[in-house]
Amino acid sequence: MTTAPPLLAAQDLTVRFGGLTAVDSVSATFHAGELVGIIGPNGAGKTTFFNAISGVQPLSAGHISVLGQRLTGRAPHAYSHHGVARTFQTPRVFAEMSVADNVRFGLQFAGRRREAPWLLRDEASILALIGLQAQSALPAAAITPSQQRLLEIGMALATRPRLLLLDEVAAGLTEAEVEAMAQLIRRLRDELDLGVVWIEHAVATLLRHVQRVLVLHQGRKIADDTPAAVVRNPEVIEAYLGDEMVEAA
Repeated sequence: MTTAPPLLAAQDLTVRFGGLTAVDSVSATFHAGELVGIIGPNGAGKTTFFNAISGVQPLSAGHISVLGQRLTGRAPHAYSHHGVARTFQTPRVFAEMSVADNVRFGLQFAGRRREAPWLLRDEASILALIGLQAQSALPAAAITPSQQRLLEIGMALATRPRLLLLDEVAAGLTEAEVEAMAQLIRRLRDELDLGVVWIEHAVATLLRHVQRVLVLHQGRKIADDTPAAVVRNPEVIEAYLGDEMVEAA
């Protein structure tokens, strides 16, 4: 019996900026239907790691493969072509274009290359999935910041990904909006069989929803385990000075 390769495998990823090592020999694998969280103190290397596994940031060392095909050194569009989509800490939407046209751009950019589940068949379906159908004709600049975060997720979904990378999509949201975002992320995983990797500072919320947690600290991976195990990991507790881990536990 053969085992399917992971959606994405990162082996010994290292990213250096001059004398600073932002990501230090981090290895990880991500699979279809899996919801994984990445946490760590400020400056831990979380976003740099995301940039590396989406082709945005060149590697200083290490390798990346998607479904067994090595993509090390390839440009971001190659990762998108192979089914990796991502969002950014600050939503990157086309402010003057309508909400529907933002999603349509994602479909035209990459999404037409792959067959899609019916939930992603067109911009109307995607807007319904993320709850923005009522705003479809509005310019992206006219919707709220929380709706712009949803729109960026919709643009990522329009590329019809296999793996969705979410970088602090709950930042700046109210407590109720954070919980609604977490519920949406779980729905996307469940209904689309996506692999989802989610960076978030709202640690307690993230740990309630993910299956597995990677913890980065000073560029190194110090844990990769279930939420229940991570909140009791002494090295993780020390990295967070205990506060957030106590709340999460």
